[in-house]
Amino acid sequence: MSSPDPQVRAARNQSTSSARPGARGPVVAVTGAASGIGALLIERLAASDEVKQVVAIDERRGECTAARWQILDVRDPAIAEKLRGADVVVHLALDLDLETDAAARTAYNVRGTQTVLTAAAAAGVHRVVLCTSAMVYGALPDNELPLSEDAELRATAEATGVGDLLEIERLARRAPRAHPGLNVTVVRPAVLVGGMDTALTRYFESPRLLVVAGSRPAWQFCHVDDLCSALEYAVLEKADGELAVGCDGWLEQEEVEELSGIRRMELPSAVALGAAARLHRIGLTPSPAGDLAYTMYPWVVSGSRLHDAGWRPKYTNEEVLEELLEEVSGRHTVAGRRLGRKDATAAGAAGATVALLGAAAVVRRARKARRRI
Repeated sequence: MSSPDPQVRAARNQSTSSARPGARGPVVAVTGAASGIGALLIERLAASDEVKQVVAIDERRGECTAARWQILDVRDPAIAEKLRGADVVVHLALDLDLETDAAARTAYNVRGTQTVLTAAAAAGVHRVVLCTSAMVYGALPDNELPLSEDAELRATAEATGVGDLLEIERLARRAPRAHPGLNVTVVRPAVLVGGMDTALTRYFESPRLLVVAGSRPAWQFCHVDDLCSALEYAVLEKADGELAVGCDGWLEQEEVEELSGIRRMELPSAVALGAAARLHRIGLTPSPAGDLAYTMYPWVVSGSRLHDAGWRPKYTNEEVLEELLEEVSGRHTVAGRRLGRKDATAAGAAGATVALLGAAAVVRRARKARRRI
């Protein structure tokens, strides 16, 4: 990466990034700070009287002028020097984009987390806060409602990014043993809403809500603002360990359909899972079949540790669902694939559904393959 030109360096040096004179509290470094959750968190921490200074780390400079910016890739071992003087590191530089190549995504996520943990220990940081997802518990028919933080992580690597998150969880457990004196806190949010694009938010862009026959969906959301407030609790050591975060309670599928006004389309399990697997395998959809499990079975979390520490969510599931529906309004997704407006209109006029479009696509591919042979 080339060094910034002199004007950029001067602008950075002139930014209001110095620590508050006489302020108490930790110096907090945040990776992935230029956008998304990282950008929201550094603004929140910079405004807090309980935080002495914020160090923002990313490959590009963000908009927060109250932070001290360090521009580099989190996989660069030079990050250790940038972390010197920090008390806490919040690692949010993760790539969970549906369109990213899976191998490249894993290489970035796992290598980045490994580097940050090792660098934090070398720099004398005493606490690292990682953010994964409540998806690591797995979506299973025999899950308790709700799950405690201590519940076994029974997810598999079959859903988008979950394999990466499970590996990050493993690194989190191993780090205190490899680096005595380093405390690692893991925050696990429910379905994130607020400028997010995931397989689960795209579920609500479909013309019909796919329901697998015999399944037992239970929907719990987490607003990004509530995640940021939970991360702040972890930064200030008001709560530690494994922390699950989400709205209180959950919504049954029937409640989601009533609130959203979107009708369901029910399919047998073999048809839904088989079609999802085939469509992903031939590259027609970004989501693997494993994503479908998280719309079939519950993975609701209690958030008891944060509640015991005095934290409360600002939003309800109903409010977050309403915001999500506003965000996705005008978008059209079938089988996890975004459609243009003309495609969506044609699909709607023909009464197309996820299953029918998926089956037609598979048949077309098979016919083309046979003709080539």
